[in-house]
Amino acid sequence: MLMSPRVLPILMLVCSNVFMTFAWYGHLRFRASPLYLAVIVSWMIAFFEYWFAVPANRIGSYAYSPAELKTIQEVVTLTVFAIFSVLYLKEPLTLNHAIGFALIAGGAAFIFKG
Repeated sequence: MLMSPRVLPILMLVCSNVFMTFAWYGHLRFRASPLYLAVIVSWMIAFFEYWFAVPANRIGSYAYSPAELKTIQEVVTLTVFAIFSVLYLKEPLTLNHAIGFALIAGGAAFIFKG
């Protein structure tokens, strides 16, 4: 079941987004570090993100259209980022954030309507 082309790509996109979120935003906890170091470390983290994202899209293309895959990726990205922001960056998730994310997710649902 987990290896199905409908489930595995979603799990891989979650892994991919965890890596990418750390690559893009993890350095914000280390603002005193030189920018060039943040870029290099972020790039090194992003390398591993591609090992999940590219296969996720290849495998997922057997079950989803490219638009559906991109939509899944965006909803996963928002979910991962919201959790990351609260737990790692210690940023509050406000009602406005929750409403905005919910509206994006609601819009994404139209992609999957028959």
